[in-house]
Formats: sequence, C-alpha cells, structure tokens
Amino acid sequence: MSLTGRIGRMLGLGLIAAGFALGGCQNVSKGDYNAVMTENQTLRDTLEKEKTARTEAETRNSSLEQENRDLMARLDKSGGPGFAAGGGGKGNPNDFTGEGVKTSTRGSDLVVSVAGDVLFDSGSATLKASAKKTLDHIASTLKSKYSNQTIRVEGYTDTDPLAKTKDKWKTNERLSGERAMAVEEYLSSKGIPKGKIYFAGFGPDRQMSTKKESRRVEIVILAGAN
Repeated sequence: MSLTGRIGRMLGLGLIAAGFALGGCQNVSKGDYNAVMTENQTLRDTLEKEKTARTEAETRNSSLEQENRDLMARLDKSGGPGFAAGGGGKGNPNDFTGEGVKTSTRGSDLVVSVAGDVLFDSGSATLKASAKKTLDHIASTLKSKYSNQTIRVEGYTDTDPLAKTKDKWKTNERLSGERAMAVEEYLSSKGIPKGKIYFAGFGPDRQMSTKKESRRVEIVILAGAN
C-alpha cells in the first residue's frame, strides 16, 4: 500500500474507533474494537518507519551532493606532478578525436570531453549505439597510451530543472552520475581495468558557454595517479 493509502486507511480506522468509543459496544464486539485499534497502531508504526527511512535517504542524498561539491572544489585547485613515465608519458590532447570530442587540460590532468547529445538521448542514461564508436576509440587510446593512469569519468548537465524525467532521476546530479557510470562501465568492458577507473556526477556544476556544451561527460586522465 502506498504512503497516501496508509494515511487514508489510518484516518478511516481512527474514525471507526471514535465511533466505537462513542457508541459503546451495543453493535460492535470488544474483539472487533481491539482489532481496529491494533491495526491503527500498526499503521502508525509503519508510517513512522517510512518517514524515518525517507529522512535518512534525503540526508544521504544531501551528503553525496555535498561530497560532489567538495570534490569539484578540490578539482579546481588541483595540479599534479605530471603524467607518469610509461603508458604515454605527457598527455597529448591530439591523441583523442571523434564526434563531439574536445580535449583540454585542467591543471596537469588531461580532460577528454564528449558531448552529452552524442552519447545519450534527452533524459536518458542509456548509451546510443552510435556513441560506442567514439568510446571505442577513446578506450583504445587509453589502453595504448595511458595504461598507467587513473581515469575519472565525470558527468555534467545544463542548469534546466528536470521536467519529463523528474520522477525517474529526481535531480540533475543523479542523472549526471548515471550517465558517467554508463560511460565508465562501457570503457571497463573495453579493457580499462576497474581498479583504474571510477565515476562522479556533478549535475549543473562547471557550466560551459552554452547549454548544449554543458551537457557532457568528461573522461579525466589524472596526472601522476598510478
């Protein structure tokens, strides 16, 4: 039974119980009265547990979003000692090409950005079939030239509130995290060791010049992380 249904049921039982109390036991047995009161208390206990679980879930979500913001702040200040020798040496932005692919540096890290519209349909976290060719090339380059590096896959969205998919994703942070995870899992399936790659969702943080550019997944090759 849904939360709303339980509340309605509890209110109905309360009215019945009140009627029993006012009308006495002429038409209703004591056993029936006690059964109603027991069910009413059970529903109250269930509602209280559900409220507690919902509060805990909201607290966990807020904590994860704060961790994402803290990580973003550290990324802005980060600067590594340079790429480790072996597996590619210095990062080269020209190593990565493909539809919707742009490369840049962030401190000493190499950032490979792939347009969200190339990877996913609107409101979806399922990779397009056409996106896999681009990711195949990225995976091949990561394995051949950056095998010693740790990879962080970062998901981003624009600032528009979720509309049609709000019930599914709840927040932009969750959608961006699911998209980053989809890319991470695909790269892992192509040979990137799971111990060398992880994902994070940042939602509308770090906006680009346009909403289209803001919707993206960044594959960050971490400098000096072996």
